[in-house]
Amino acid sequence: MSQVSRKTRVAVVFGGRSSEHAISCVTAGAVMAAIDRDRYEVLPIGIARDGRWVLPPAGIRLAIEDGRLPEVTGDGSALALPFDPAAGGLMVVEPGRVPSTLGDVDVVLPLLHGPYGEDGTIQGMLDLVGVRYVGAGVLASAVGMDKGYMKLVWQARGLPVGPYALIGDREWRRERKRVVDEVKELGLADGRPVFVKPARAGSSMGITRVTTEDALEAAVEAAREHDPKVIVEAAVEGREIECGVLQGLDDGPPDASLPAEVTMAGGHDFYDFETKYLDSATSMTIPPDLPPAAIEEVRRIAVQAFEALDCEGLARVDFFYTPEGRWILNEINTMPGCTPTSAFPKMWAATGLDYPAMVDRLIQTALHRPTGLR
Repeated sequence: MSQVSRKTRVAVVFGGRSSEHAISCVTAGAVMAAIDRDRYEVLPIGIARDGRWVLPPAGIRLAIEDGRLPEVTGDGSALALPFDPAAGGLMVVEPGRVPSTLGDVDVVLPLLHGPYGEDGTIQGMLDLVGVRYVGAGVLASAVGMDKGYMKLVWQARGLPVGPYALIGDREWRRERKRVVDEVKELGLADGRPVFVKPARAGSSMGITRVTTEDALEAAVEAAREHDPKVIVEAAVEGREIECGVLQGLDDGPPDASLPAEVTMAGGHDFYDFETKYLDSATSMTIPPDLPPAAIEEVRRIAVQAFEALDCEGLARVDFFYTPEGRWILNEINTMPGCTPTSAFPKMWAATGLDYPAMVDRLIQTALHRPTGLR
């Protein structure tokens, strides 16, 4: 007598402890709406800002509504314990009840942005318990999250990056004058702006455009509210272009999407959080108005950047295209936002892979990857 095959069980993990908590929730809402429920059983798992794993209430709204950002609160929810290697699944604890299992999980979609999720932490936990997951492994996630190490790896592979300086916690507290003098050489000494950023954050959190030395210390302190490690980048004159990368099928090379150019209405100095997620005046051109050779080159470099960090699954690679026709790598996101306004799904749709097909490819790629050392 033949057994009825069960659906593939996908745990979607979202929220988290980083400042990108809300964007993770929005990404999860969009991804879960796109998953084919005829093929997959979806198990939503929320991580509250304090780190608790919870089962979100049915009907939770995971979208930005009237400027209000969604959040995993954990109020009244059962507690989901992280994966048990012996049971092969998740446990759930409800007040006054004996802990119970949620059953086996075939693959995890860790839709977490920023520290404590996109930086290798949850990837390490899943590797320890032998659970497959979508996206980059521990090392690629950690290096991709840390803009300083990211640029060091790219430089070592001969890829183009702009001038920058790193500011560690101890350096800022004990060697501030030397640090300020070093940063000034990136452009402030000549009247050119610099961008001060948390080294391990995303969604444009904590970024300040600095045009004078007097404003530098306040900008560094603003970035340090998100991360004690800060990176300062010289302003690069050029157009901001993004390109999506997906792990290749059947051990083939990675695929790059058509690139996108984001254009902004007046009132914003750069592509900040409000512009990305709350400002309807932002538009996106896919592909941008560039020579065909330039578009092919940015796709080629995006794949090289992906492979240099040993990425898997997916990534969005951000560039500057200078007036001289040069490509400068800005950063990589190993778990890019997939909200309704995000560039990543839009670029793939323009390339011929719609949202549901893209999500299915991510799940299938992860399912066909063995567990253990990469």
